[in-house]
Amino acid sequence: MREQVAVLDFGSQYARLIARRIRECGVYCEIVRHDISAGEVAAMKPAALVLSGGPASVMNSDSPGMDPAIFDAGVPVLGICYGMQLMAKLLGGRVERGADGEYGPAKITFIEPVPLFHGIDAGMEVWMSHGDQVTVLPEGFASLAATPSCPTAVMGNKHRCLYGVQFHPEVVHTPRGNDILSNFLYRLAGCRGGWTMGRFLEESVAKIRDTVGDSEVVCALSGGVDSAVVAALLHRAIGERCRSFFVDNGLLRKGEVEEVRTLFARDYSLSMTVVEARGEFLAALRGVVDPERKRKIIGETFISVFKRQKDAMGAARFLAQGTLYPDVIESRSPLGGPSAVIKSHHNVGGLPEDLGFELLEPLRELFKDEVRRLGTELGLPDRLVHRQPFPGPGLAVRVIGEVTAENLKVLRDADAILRDEMGRYENVHEVWQYFAVLLPVKSVGVMGDERTYDDVVALRAVSSLDGMTADWARLPADLLARVSSRIINEVTGVNRVVYDISSKPPSTIEWE
Repeated sequence: MREQVAVLDFGSQYARLIARRIRECGVYCEIVRHDISAGEVAAMKPAALVLSGGPASVMNSDSPGMDPAIFDAGVPVLGICYGMQLMAKLLGGRVERGADGEYGPAKITFIEPVPLFHGIDAGMEVWMSHGDQVTVLPEGFASLAATPSCPTAVMGNKHRCLYGVQFHPEVVHTPRGNDILSNFLYRLAGCRGGWTMGRFLEESVAKIRDTVGDSEVVCALSGGVDSAVVAALLHRAIGERCRSFFVDNGLLRKGEVEEVRTLFARDYSLSMTVVEARGEFLAALRGVVDPERKRKIIGETFISVFKRQKDAMGAARFLAQGTLYPDVIESRSPLGGPSAVIKSHHNVGGLPEDLGFELLEPLRELFKDEVRRLGTELGLPDRLVHRQPFPGPGLAVRVIGEVTAENLKVLRDADAILRDEMGRYENVHEVWQYFAVLLPVKSVGVMGDERTYDDVVALRAVSSLDGMTADWARLPADLLARVSSRIINEVTGVNRVVYDISSKPPSTIEWE
């Protein structure tokens, strides 16, 4: 049985970062409901449990809780922020509102050495985000570290292997956070490790063969890395019984159809059929401005197109798509937890109830960086593995407002200029994603001594590791100046270019 760690989700978007960090430590990790029972935990046979942070206060009557019997199961537990406070409360301690909240960087002082801090010097910098704090420790617990305003920044019961940290080791702002998680996994929980993409590949191939049996599969191939990895994975598992279809929905970037066709024909020998459906998508989107409605319409139209392919094939029972963990996270609270819905992805929240297929989503539990590593394991070329993320709804969510052929042309031409200039930027490898957005506003300008009242294009470029968090890219001013000048001079109908300098959170990477 696969060694695994379970993260109980109490509503923090960063619960997923915890899972990713644990996987980086070489241990497979899954997110589970915060109200999972002790019996269900026992059935999972986890090597350890982690209690996530969350936006609520444990002092509120309606705050998310957990089965206290889990603490008696003999499984090592690490509580983070809200998770630490809940552990303290359920085991007989006390949590109160602190005189001063802690938000941002802080330095902790170790009170006594424990394996959790192995190899870490005193005075470690951590990232805090809390107003409540543990004021009375549960029986058997000791305070292990403190900050000037938080006497119990870390608590632990060595005999029961129950630990809590008030800070967030999963975020990059806690520089030694991964070391703390690794110490918990290996020095306290006794994990063996061994979670790799090679092992995931072997398990996935076996699972796909078992699930699909003798059926055929329709693979939704967008040309991006996610769907390409799915197609390659299915090809490895079931060969020619997987048929890949690339839908030209009219919402693609300039030259994308030919680029994708060439990429798969030349760089990776994979059978692909291009389905022309531009008119169908644009007709369905006519007059629609709400982004959630756009995504649902696009999801429904994709399914309609794939159903026709299924009918032509006859024996296809499954629809395979490149759904990733972040797609699921942002589309809904997938495991019953209190996490907020950020937006409906067309391939998750945008799918119709009457699907007509059984979904096959072998990457559903992976983060983007893991998918890239899997693509390398499958032998996909670097040019494909490191392709920029492109949203399934395409340019429809980068045209803010109604999607028309005219608006798409303006955006497509502006985006092509940005991509052309970024292709010559020496540090482009440091940028996770870059694209143009057409705004639903007009701007007064002067061109050729005449007044203009034309469109505004926003440029977006971010750096990220997995797409869950992102910071705006500090592109050189001369690069931005060239892009702006070219767009205004070469794209008819644009007289102003702006640069988006917001990070995720609080913003998302895409505008819609």
